[in-house]
Amino acid sequence: MGILLVEDEPNVVSVIKRGLTEYGFEISVAGNGATGLQMALDNDFDLVILDVMLPVMDGIQVCKLIRQQKKAMPIIMLTALDSTENIVSGLDSGADDYLVKPFKIAELAARLRTLLRRNSTDVQVKNNVYTISDLELNAESKIAYRNKEPLKLTATEFRLLEYFVKNQKKVLSRIQILESVWDIDFNMGTNVVDVYINYLRKKLEKNGGSKIIHTVFGMGYIMKEGELDEDTK
Repeated sequence: MGILLVEDEPNVVSVIKRGLTEYGFEISVAGNGATGLQMALDNDFDLVILDVMLPVMDGIQVCKLIRQQKKAMPIIMLTALDSTENIVSGLDSGADDYLVKPFKIAELAARLRTLLRRNSTDVQVKNNVYTISDLELNAESKIAYRNKEPLKLTATEFRLLEYFVKNQKKVLSRIQILESVWDIDFNMGTNVVDVYINYLRKKLEKNGGSKIIHTVFGMGYIMKEGELDEDTK
């Protein structure tokens, strides 16, 4: 997932970039408000992490200008200012969420995932039916079809498939999948994700279906048509 981090403190940048990369996020960095604004407007980032106290242009101004042109882009603001007035100012400028420094990377990652799930619009859906290639998944009837043939899935396999379909074209880490498909307190050391993805792949490809769940080595899995791009492998 492409995340833009607009932050001018090198130590903070290092901690956030290293921590979020471990959670499967891809981080681009801008060191001042003007550069961050230009990068946000020129690129299709999934989300912007925006510090308030920035050189050249402060985060409140940047947030307002991004929101004028990209109304749906999720923005989370970071600041050392924790007064109610400052929080309200940040949210009124168009931010979706607000996190006060210092914070734990796990909390930031959880908030990012929440915003990204809320903003997931890059999926073909009609009448609660999601599609990719020749796969159809009906979220209401809890039935999935491949090439118009129903798939015999367990409840867990269906939840896993549904999570992939709703987040297609996004690299999903094992931790993200565990927290979303299983319980958040599930044993993180287990290989249950790999086991169930193997089960699911076999059922999806049983009758000659093309491969749509791909392994992104060192990062996790992605659902997309065709082969992986070279920069994703």
